[in-house]
Amino acid sequence: MISKLIKNTYILLLIVDLLLINIVVYFVFEKIHQSLQFNAYISVFWCVTSIFTNYYKVYRFTNFYRLLRLTVVQALFFTLGFFAYFGIFKEGEVVNTQFKTLIITLGSLALFKLISFLILKKIRQFGSNFKKVIFFEKDDTTKKMIKLFQNRASLGYSFLGYFSNKITDDSNYLGNESELYDFLKLNEIDEIYATLSNLKKAQVKKLTKYTSLHNITLKLIPDSKEFYSKSRNVEFYDDTLKVLSVKKLPFDLIENRIIKRVFDILFSSFVCLFIISWLYPVLWILIKIESRGPAIFKQEREGFNGNEFVCYKFRSMYINKQANKVHAIKNDSRITPIGKFIRKTSLDEIPQFFNVLLGDMSVVGPRPHLESLALEYQKDVDNYLERHAVKPGITGLAQISGYRGEIKKKSDIKNRVRLDIFYIENWSFMLDIKIVVSTVLNVFKGDENAY
Repeated sequence: MISKLIKNTYILLLIVDLLLINIVVYFVFEKIHQSLQFNAYISVFWCVTSIFTNYYKVYRFTNFYRLLRLTVVQALFFTLGFFAYFGIFKEGEVVNTQFKTLIITLGSLALFKLISFLILKKIRQFGSNFKKVIFFEKDDTTKKMIKLFQNRASLGYSFLGYFSNKITDDSNYLGNESELYDFLKLNEIDEIYATLSNLKKAQVKKLTKYTSLHNITLKLIPDSKEFYSKSRNVEFYDDTLKVLSVKKLPFDLIENRIIKRVFDILFSSFVCLFIISWLYPVLWILIKIESRGPAIFKQEREGFNGNEFVCYKFRSMYINKQANKVHAIKNDSRITPIGKFIRKTSLDEIPQFFNVLLGDMSVVGPRPHLESLALEYQKDVDNYLERHAVKPGITGLAQISGYRGEIKKKSDIKNRVRLDIFYIENWSFMLDIKIVVSTVLNVFKGDENAY
């Protein structure tokens, strides 16, 4: 139970820190200067700076000196932001309790960080909040790490054993490489440590792909000749133990998921209030006048983690039995006259902003496919399922790159998936903005694949 409660310590610690900041401001700061504006400013400033300083990136192997450095750096940024408020909004005013408030706030935050750090170590010593780990191949460094995990319970690692293609009678030996993947399917493993000196590049690539798809953390134990790339972080577990951590994908970080979700809500709310509010009734009337049937077409599509959801679109076709089986093609006889216009201008996708608000979709992401067609695409593209790592989008990198609409040949879906995966692995907020702007421009310029 305790382990589940502290699983997402980042959010829990952030909430407590924000409460501490606001409580100190309320009780210590001069009441005349208390305002919602200041509380909102200082809270947002703390959240933003904590992301850039990596304040909450405290790991099981983090030592006291790194903890101290994080605290000092964050305190310096917070101090600058604290006094900047008065320079911007209260220029020339003297507030007697400024320094008192700042010192008590920083002292409370530092004390809480230290106490929470020590409490977590104690909890792990008693067997809670531990991570189940296994090793793939074994060398001298591996032996040191296993000994470290077994002797220092406060790190919170539960060593289950190791796999190797060299069969031994060691009690910790669990099996060979093929048995490793069977073991992973049947057991909930948190981390895998792989010894690079005994593995081929193909084995590392396969392991990297598997762990990425199944949300398992992969740690690589290097030899003296191992090179370090941008895709790997160097972590020190002890004075002599060095480990390469395969960097997480952008959406593995909760702060990125929060930024993307906030953008989705704000952007979709704007579209719903200022565009759909008047466009919806106009198109509803035109569609209903032209042909019989509902104005909104509902279709089940594949979403996040492969789960199905109901996708909304303005109906652009006459009612037909093939609507849920076959994509539209050029000069498709099923498309109505008004349907040609709304498809050409992508207005048929507008109702999907409701899907975004409901949490089924994102403004930007891989386009959702029909389940029947998705099964066919999986046969042609090996890494097709990686698209399910994020929510599907109204628009995406593949769409603005010319890969939208009808799939005419296998290379079309392969290129679409390639761009979708590139987006997932290289996401940034500015990339989303670029895709949205390009989509809007394409609506006015026209897209030859929009039919």
